[in-house]
Amino acid sequence: MEQAPHPAVQYVEIDGFQYPRPTQKAPASLRRKQSDSSLTGSSDQKKRENKSAPYRDARYTTLLAAKGSFMDKSNEGITTTSMENYKSLLSSNQTVSNDSMFRDAIFEITCRSVQDRNESRVIRSISPYIVPSAEDLAIMGATNLNCLIENVNEGWTGSIPIEGPRPQPDYSVGFRRSAFTDDQLYRLDPLIGSVFDTSFFVATYRMYSPFLTCEVKCGAAALDIVDRQNAHSMTLAVRAIVELYRAVKREKELNREILAFSISHDNTTIRIYGHYPVTENSKTTFYRHPIKRFDFTSEEGADKWTAYKFTKNIYNIWMPNSPYTNLFSY
Repeated sequence: MEQAPHPAVQYVEIDGFQYPRPTQKAPASLRRKQSDSSLTGSSDQKKRENKSAPYRDARYTTLLAAKGSFMDKSNEGITTTSMENYKSLLSSNQTVSNDSMFRDAIFEITCRSVQDRNESRVIRSISPYIVPSAEDLAIMGATNLNCLIENVNEGWTGSIPIEGPRPQPDYSVGFRRSAFTDDQLYRLDPLIGSVFDTSFFVATYRMYSPFLTCEVKCGAAALDIVDRQNAHSMTLAVRAIVELYRAVKREKELNREILAFSISHDNTTIRIYGHYPVTENSKTTFYRHPIKRFDFTSEEGADKWTAYKFTKNIYNIWMPNSPYTNLFSY
């Protein structure tokens, strides 16, 4: 079935600046029917194979490119600062659990147990040690992460897609509404609208400005499929922050800077990407930088904690100093 056309973007003026205006999800007569699913994230119930269907076709990469989103590096690549930052995220140490399914004594058994199994099984036993839960870490004492919220297989019903259906990542992290001050919320509300609206700046009514997604897939060409899913999701994330900075004439500050991350994995292999914009005059295009690709099961699991530590460093080092935490510093 063909997708309904996405609404044309309109702008609202606030304090002399032009911001993308939120749009209604559906005509008023349909809101009541849709409100329950929008609020509860009932899209969680979609079969996993259905949500990834549009991305199975390799031509989806061409569709994204036609919209200005490229699954490749730009000619100039990322800035030296972004290069140094992500290398620091890879090298900075983090604590790991000594009593987990990835501990040395049972790591190989854990990996063998998910061979030839489906995505749900891999997510159950492997994903928590690839991409740790931001909310779980906060509950266990990392109070600096209380500003974050995560979604698990929840459709981004508040977003405006680039091409095709709205994203529905296996795992995503963004900011809670409570992460913003009253003054910031006052300034954000005209851009976000109500729970019945879609906006550049929200994934769901709970999550603002997502900056990390993880997708899991098993089988032939599996990681290529989820790479496309991640590319779409993170294009939306990068677009949002660029639009905010453009509104206050600061978008050049973001040129070629990594603004979001994605992780694709199956039962043996991990791919980590950084996503960034290239701004030229009034035009913005989107690219991704391959940060690291590796088999975490090789060499007796020598790199088994690499993605886990990298993700914790995103939460603890990158996030507090990212453009997202300075949205209204002007």
